[in-house]
Amino acid sequence: MQKHCFKATVLVVISAISAALLQTSAGAASPFRTLHGSWSGSGNVQFEGGQTERLRCTAHYRDIGGGEALGLAIRCASASNRIEIRGRLNYNDGRVTGTWEERTFNASGTAAGRASDRRISLRLAGTVSGSMNVTVSRSSQSVAINTQGTALRAVRIGLRRR
Repeated sequence: MQKHCFKATVLVVISAISAALLQTSAGAASPFRTLHGSWSGSGNVQFEGGQTERLRCTAHYRDIGGGEALGLAIRCASASNRIEIRGRLNYNDGRVTGTWEERTFNASGTAAGRASDRRISLRLAGTVSGSMNVTVSRSSQSVAINTQGTALRAVRIGLRRR
């Protein structure tokens, strides 16, 4: 049960990290450009019943569409599990849509929402359903994820540019 929860957690974390790439600023052609490169950090996942587990994550982002599309590769690990997520996010006039897949547990889903200056809000659907809020600065990302319908309840993670 905890392995399934960890999978859901990692999927949510990866989606959240991906969303963090959506930072917008006045005059910028695309919010993705400032997040290209490598990030790393840590956080916690909370399960049903209150148990928590520490996470370590790395994320790599690249331009795949002239600044309007973003490719992502994210890896997170805890003492008992490992997750690898790949995805693509698209940005158009403040709206974000995308898809993700988790290769270790063969899971997939979608993310959709809005991006504004330094904040991204998304709804997650697929193997994991829930919400994600990301706050971004030039050198860090703060991710908060809440889920429903699984033993996974919440994820909180912080990433810094490497």
